Amino acid sequence: MMERKMRRFKQQLTADQSVEILRNATSGVLALCGADMEPYGVPLSHVYANGKIYFHSALSGHKVDILKHNAKASFTVIAQDEIHPETYTTYFQSVIVFGTVRIIEDEAAKMQALEILGRRCNPDDAEGLEKEIASGFSRCLMLEMSIDRMTGKQSIELVNLE
Repeated sequence: MMERKMRRFKQQLTADQSVEILRNATSGVLALCGADMEPYGVPLSHVYANGKIYFHSALSGHKVDILKHNAKASFTVIAQDEIHPETYTTYFQSVIVFGTVRIIEDEAAKMQALEILGRRCNPDDAEGLEKEIASGFSRCLMLEMSIDRMTGKQSIELVNLE
């Protein structure tokens, strides 16, 4: 798909700002499209590391079924969503990532991705993380999203505050 220019380009976040939002956010919505062309958006916890996005998943389910047929995806994170009723608007910041999602098959790579996600959730309990991974390793998948392109946007009100 050809990349479109943002119509309201003054509201576009820089690549660094967008990455920072991905690093700081803890969840977003993964959007997929199945073989039947029905869209499917699923909220997921994530971690951004090494220029990729990682997700935890069950071994089976609708998301996994779709990914086996179509690995293309988008992932949306909303970093700020502050309603200002007096002006009938929201002050927002968001990022949309476009790319492909793969199931990590290699066990060492899966372990590494689980550790990255686990440290994100609880950075001060290495022993607990090791036990948690050991107890659930065979019953989970790790998904890795490679980023083709990314776009971040903020409300014009936030631009005007800068």
